[in-house]
Amino acid sequence: MKRRRFLGLTGAAAGAIALGGCAAEGSTGEALGSDRPLPAPFRVPLPIPPVKRPARRDTSTDWYEIVQRPADVEILPGVRTRILGYDGVFPGPTIESRSGRRTVVRHLNHTDVPTVVHLHGGHTPADHDGWPTDLVLPRAGGDHHTHHRAGHVTRGRRDYVYPLAQPAATLWYHDHRMDFTGPQVYRGLAGFHLIRDDVEAALPLPDGDRDVPLMITDRAFDADGALKYPAADHAAGTHDDFLEGVLGDVVLVNGAPWPELEVDAVRYRFRVLNASNARRYQLTLDQGATFVQIGSDAGLLAAPIEHRSLTVAPAERFDVIVDFSGFRPGALITMRNPLGRAGAGRVMRFRVARRARDDSTIPAALAEIPRLTPPADAPRRRFAFSRGIVPDGLGGERKGWVINGKPFDPSRVDAAPRLDDVEIWTLSTDLHHPVHVHLSPFQVLSRNGRSPGDFDAGWKDTVDLRPAETVEIAVRFTDYRGRFLLHCHNLEHEDMTMMSTFATK
Repeated sequence: MKRRRFLGLTGAAAGAIALGGCAAEGSTGEALGSDRPLPAPFRVPLPIPPVKRPARRDTSTDWYEIVQRPADVEILPGVRTRILGYDGVFPGPTIESRSGRRTVVRHLNHTDVPTVVHLHGGHTPADHDGWPTDLVLPRAGGDHHTHHRAGHVTRGRRDYVYPLAQPAATLWYHDHRMDFTGPQVYRGLAGFHLIRDDVEAALPLPDGDRDVPLMITDRAFDADGALKYPAADHAAGTHDDFLEGVLGDVVLVNGAPWPELEVDAVRYRFRVLNASNARRYQLTLDQGATFVQIGSDAGLLAAPIEHRSLTVAPAERFDVIVDFSGFRPGALITMRNPLGRAGAGRVMRFRVARRARDDSTIPAALAEIPRLTPPADAPRRRFAFSRGIVPDGLGGERKGWVINGKPFDPSRVDAAPRLDDVEIWTLSTDLHHPVHVHLSPFQVLSRNGRSPGDFDAGWKDTVDLRPAETVEIAVRFTDYRGRFLLHCHNLEHEDMTMMSTFATK
């Protein structure tokens, strides 16, 4: 379906019709093909992101320092690719924190563009949450990249303070610059931040080398091996032809194309993160292997849930156990994505190398999850995610994405929830929109007027909404007053103004 036809359709029914062109792979987006011959799958080992060590520590706080900088790295075998990386690597280094122990991360901007850092899933004060106009300018120059009214701007560096008064969970940090989140995350500005606590430590779950983070992304490459992205040459970071979302044809896991992980014939814990700009994945394992989900975006579940497949929208995390003990050494188990075509239909492969001792188990009970029960008079708010007309940054207008008919305006507040009140938010969509709420996690109450879906369990900070869906969530904001965001985590939609401000009071 041609882009002009897609943009001409209106309403939920039209959104469903549009699936034939812009959502053929289960995602709202446009396919971007590589110009370089691509490598055969399962030829490179799965890299594990390095764990960052604190620069210093005291009785209450760990201090880290990360340098945002360009680097030439090998992603496709035999060729160097220029990225923007935290410490010059992609994914960035993993930070491991203890629940309730303050973490301070100093980010130094040695790139040529302004940046903003958001700790996704962090229960974080507003001043450190990564407001999209709170820019960290390059240490030299770079002001010309700012076309809108800036917020709290620093030059060269910024300290982000994270109290981390929250349970153990798989979080991630990424760039959040207004209008340019898509291209800057695509270029490599993303990394894991894991929180650990005593509840998790007391469980006999796989740990050490058998606790493996998996950051799944999709990218396309130019003929010379450079990252291929349809960047605009004006206000917003994405070319008009790809405002539906960018879908690459190479699946990377921890920055490697279709890698292979050698495993023992034991249980492994995988922290699955979809860090793609727009692509949704339906993850499956062949030879009868299954996923046992033990955690969601914001922490452990109350009890494990077995899945034959996992549908993971951008920014969602699934903490799962895969048991390889039933396979003989030499067995090959492939993780696939039936929603994807060609290369996007494969993700990675596991090679069972040997039998080994396994002291882990999957407990029947994991963590106590209090249920958010809204009172009869709970405040209700509605947020409709759809196409619309938005400013082009040059004094004109263009097609884009809106919430309740309005493009994002950093000076406008759209909701003012009171701290500690339980509210009911109704989220509705025209096409695929993974909706992310900052500050506090939520619980899904219903999907299309029925029970929550198969992947809605536990505390969530991002929920996958499919075309013409309505989801109700219960949310309670705590601790911190200030401005926060609700937005679509299809990064091209976000850059094309699909964000809304709420201010807690």
